[in-house]
Amino acid sequence: MGVTLIDLWMPILLGSALAWIASALIHMLLKYHNSDYRQLSNEAEVAAALKQGAPQPGVHSIPYCVDMSQMGDPAMQQRFKDGPVAFVAVFPNGMPNMGKLVGQQFLHFLFGCALIAWIASLAIAPGTAYLGVFQFIAPIAFLTFGWASIPYSIWYGHTWSTTAKYLFDALIYALVIAGSFAWLWPAAG
Repeated sequence: MGVTLIDLWMPILLGSALAWIASALIHMLLKYHNSDYRQLSNEAEVAAALKQGAPQPGVHSIPYCVDMSQMGDPAMQQRFKDGPVAFVAVFPNGMPNMGKLVGQQFLHFLFGCALIAWIASLAIAPGTAYLGVFQFIAPIAFLTFGWASIPYSIWYGHTWSTTAKYLFDALIYALVIAGSFAWLWPAAG
């Protein structure tokens, strides 16, 4: 009989917890993501203009172009040429609810580790050696937690250095998750 998701509840939880702790250390201790965002030189004026427009929470684009067919319109082309060209993420007013955000981050890792466990249960036999499990899980965990960050540099203006940092984060998560699965992989028989 093969490995089931029930057999993998411990590495799922441990991998999720270790990735969550690694994320906390990255953001609170190492702080290399602090340079991911830049301050506008006229922040007060931009904030006042946004406040006056009272945008709903969500991602807004400037200039707003609802359909690619509008890109052929000379007036729309001029708006892009004149700038600014931006994506603006608007959050609800007030301090961020860190408890909610931290909980969602843990659920992100938990769900990702459950998917990794499901894939591993289909491919790795009980009793597989530590290194065999580690080598299988690490690239899957890297893809799970990192690869989707690349389109943000392609399409949404994130700097490539920011994406490189997120990929580095994903590598750290992949290593601790792979180690958790390899250490707690079910024995044969």
